[in-house]
Amino acid sequence: MAASTSQNGIQLLLAAEQEAQHIVNTARTAKQARLKQAKEEAEKEIADFRAQMEADFQRKVAESSGDSGANVKRLEQETNAKIENLQTEASRISPDVVSMLLRHVTTVKN
Repeated sequence: MAASTSQNGIQLLLAAEQEAQHIVNTARTAKQARLKQAKEEAEKEIADFRAQMEADFQRKVAESSGDSGANVKRLEQETNAKIENLQTEASRISPDVVSMLLRHVTTVKN
């Protein structure tokens, strides 16, 4: 009788161990499935964020390039004003420079 009771106890322990192993495997599978789902959700969020940032960037590029015509016109006006200023200054000091050069060229030093 003692042998059959110990045999039943061993069988009970083996069954409990198998059930525990089954529970652990089920939990491991569920954990892997949840990790995979979380990874997919994170990749989707990253893709959405990247698309939003790209759209913002493209919008800013379009806005700034729309102003580039105005920038080009403003730069041309500034450049023309500087050129005109240089020409005015050159014509103003040109006679003085010519007379100075003539004086240095024609002066003989011993």
